[in-house]
Amino acid sequence: MTSLAGKVAIVTGASRGIGKGIALELGAAGAMVYVTGRTIHEGDAPLPGTIGATADEVTKAGGRGIAVACDHADDAAVAAVFARVGAEEGHLDLLVNNAFAMPADLTSQRPFYERPISDWDTMIDVGTRSAYVATVFAARAMVPRARGLVVNVSSSGAVEARWHVVYGVGKAALDRITADTALELRPHGIAVVSIWPGLVLTERTERARQSLPQLDFARAESQRFTGRAVVALAGDPDALRFSGRAVTSHELAQEYRFRDVDGRLPGGPIHAPR
Repeated sequence: MTSLAGKVAIVTGASRGIGKGIALELGAAGAMVYVTGRTIHEGDAPLPGTIGATADEVTKAGGRGIAVACDHADDAAVAAVFARVGAEEGHLDLLVNNAFAMPADLTSQRPFYERPISDWDTMIDVGTRSAYVATVFAARAMVPRARGLVVNVSSSGAVEARWHVVYGVGKAALDRITADTALELRPHGIAVVSIWPGLVLTERTERARQSLPQLDFARAESQRFTGRAVVALAGDPDALRFSGRAVTSHELAQEYRFRDVDGRLPGGPIHAPR
C-alpha cells in the first residue's frame, strides 16, 4: 500500500460523500488531512456527516485528521485555512478540490428555463470558482518547494449533457482550470489533475436511489474508490504524466491496479451529481 506518511493534504467539502471517502483513504495511507466544510454539527445539513466526524475517522484510519470549518464561497475564510496549514505544518503537498454546492432538486430534470437563475451562483461559486481560489493559495504554498499535487473532482458532465446546463458548464470550466493551471505549474514540478468519479454510493445518491431508476447502481463505486485514485496519484513520483488531463477513477484503477473496498473494479464513467 502507498505510504503518504509526512504528507499534508487539504480536502475541501469533506463532511460527507466523495470528499469524505478521499480524506479517509489519505488517512489510511498515513497522511495529515485538513478536512474543510460547512457542516459542524449533525442536523446543520439535510444529509448526515460533519467535518469533525470525518476528521476523527481519518485519525482512526491511521493518519491525522484536523477539522476546519470553512465556507468556500468566502475567499477570506479559504485564505485563513491555507494560512493555518502553513503556520502549523510549514508545507502543503496535496489539495483536493471537492467542495460543491448543489440545488436540492438538481435531478428533477426540469429544463433550465423553468429553474431559478440562482442555480448559476450556487454551482459556479462553490464548485468552479472555489476550486480556482483554493488552487491559487495552494500554488503559492507549493511553488517555492517545487512540488505538489492538485486534484479537482470533476465529472463527465464536462463533455456530455448531465442533469443541468449549469452543472455541465461548471464541470467543463473546472477541467479548463485543470488544463491551464497545469500548464503554468508544470515547470515548478506541480501536477494538476481532474478526476471523474463514476456513479458513487454517497449519502445523497443512496437517499435518491428510488428517484433515479435510470442509473445502474450495480456498477456504482464506494465513496472511497476515488480516494484510492488520489492516494495513487499522490504517491506516484511521475504524476506529472497525468497533469492537465481529466481521467476517470476507473482508468486510474486500471493504471495503478487498485480495486474498490469490496474487491471489485466498478464500471466505467456513468455519473450522478455529487
